[in-house]
Amino acid sequence: MLHPSYSDLMKVVNSDVEEGDSPVVTSRYSIVMATAKRARQLIAGDEPLVNKKDGKPLSIAVEELDEGKIKILNETEEEE
Repeated sequence: MLHPSYSDLMKVVNSDVEEGDSPVVTSRYSIVMATAKRARQLIAGDEPLVNKKDGKPLSIAVEELDEGKIKILNETEEEE
């Protein structure tokens, strides 16, 4: 089982969304894609944003997302 759970990660990612706005993440697929992209960045040599330097890249990416060190952008934010 994934710790933190997908629902916990979705709450963290959507915590900055104001009432009435649509959430940034509405499915587990978005969480998987974001953490996989970050894991590839770590494999390519990016420095981890958390103090867990000896873990697997995907575990580090999940921890970064859970701690709010990385953000998932919606399509309009990516274009800007």
